[in-house]
Amino acid sequence: MAERKPIESWLTDMDGVLIHEGVPIPGAAEFMKRLKESGKPFLVLTNNSIYTPRDLQARLARMGLDVPVDNIWTSALATARFLEDQRPGGTAYVIGEAGLTTALHDIGYILTDHEPDYVVLGETRTYSFEALTRAIRLINGGARFICTNPDETGPSTEGPLPATGAVAALITKATGKDPYFAGKPNPLMMRTGLNAIGAHSETSAMIGDRMDTDVLAGLEAGMETFLVLSGLTAPGDIDRYPFRPSTVVDSIADLVDRI
Repeated sequence: MAERKPIESWLTDMDGVLIHEGVPIPGAAEFMKRLKESGKPFLVLTNNSIYTPRDLQARLARMGLDVPVDNIWTSALATARFLEDQRPGGTAYVIGEAGLTTALHDIGYILTDHEPDYVVLGETRTYSFEALTRAIRLINGGARFICTNPDETGPSTEGPLPATGAVAALITKATGKDPYFAGKPNPLMMRTGLNAIGAHSETSAMIGDRMDTDVLAGLEAGMETFLVLSGLTAPGDIDRYPFRPSTVVDSIADLVDRI
């Protein structure tokens, strides 16, 4: 195996790595403090498209994690960056929350249900049957189908919740059209994030708690990958996959001294 270059920038998932069910994971605050003191470029990533980076900054601050707005990268931002590149100044029918609608407004998109260029599906806790029906009809009428992320379930204190990927499957079943997913494990999310902080994949590392999104996205983007066992992946799950992370650790606390 070729020797990797020293890590000059860090990308880390949020849920399962820094926080778990609204509580900071031990070592997360120290890791973020060390990152900021180092001056190295870094991003906190999330496939959740509900919140804007400013919302997430405030939520993390209440948990004792100080993360600047410019260092937060969401699947909504990756989706907006993709659409801006594909069709500048386009139109979209959006199912989602402020994190997604704000990202699309910021790139000059018009949100409409009249012959939109795209139907964009994101995360929301109030999926409407009426809105899903409208999306299906627009896709059948020619709108292109975009989805922020493929996660089929999301975490909550009561247990798993159906997430964007599960709702996308419903729309696909009704239309016969598969969406383009902009979020992890699509390496697009990693590349657009790296571009945003002026970093390069060959000198970057990705930290995550999921093999199927975090590790896969980092691997396909050409980054060094760290799997933490503080989230959804148990040690026995790793061998189920045809790929492996570069390193497996118990939690983010084990990586503080790597900065």
